Amino acid sequence: MKRSEKAVKIVEMLEELYPETPVPLDHENNFQLLIAVLMSAQTTDLKVNEVTPELFQRGPNAAKMATVPVETILNDIRQVGLAPTKAKNILRLSQMLVEFHAGEVPNTFEELEALPGVGHKTAGVVMAQAFGVPAFPIDTHIHRLAARWGLSNGTTVERTEKDLKAIFEKSLWNKLHLQIIFFGREYCPARRHELSQCPICSWAATKKRMAEERKR
Repeated sequence: MKRSEKAVKIVEMLEELYPETPVPLDHENNFQLLIAVLMSAQTTDLKVNEVTPELFQRGPNAAKMATVPVETILNDIRQVGLAPTKAKNILRLSQMLVEFHAGEVPNTFEELEALPGVGHKTAGVVMAQAFGVPAFPIDTHIHRLAARWGLSNGTTVERTEKDLKAIFEKSLWNKLHLQIIFFGREYCPARRHELSQCPICSWAATKKRMAEERKR
């Protein structure tokens, strides 16, 4: 099956499974979304949602967060991975938003990626979910599934992003990004996954990929 044919079928199946795609990270404004996405690296969304209520009560916006001592931020987010580094980035990021952006989250990739702790994937999530700009942020689920489904060679996240953007219509990127994440969590785990029993891998994965997965 050609990649373009796979793409059409995948979109249809994901739309049926996940017609609604709520952002899995709890937030009340763009600043809180940015902080939550930053914290989600090497940490589950569930854990991020557990620690952000107290943190956002102290710093609901950039101006307030910029005044919170780094030790207090660290104490609030201690349960997430790489907490010491993330605490420092959250404080400095908030100060930079106040200093250079009047306390508001900027709406360009260049400005977002200039902030501490904000990489291309984090910037992509914010651009997509906060500003509605078409993006295709590649997380571990999407990177893994794109390779399994034969949509990308999976060597780098940059290659995966380029491949998926070429396959899927631009108008679908933002919703599809979340749909694939939801599917990965529910049906397509990284380990002990029987591709032949998966709703999508069973027909989308190549024979070579099937053989590789069985050897693991």
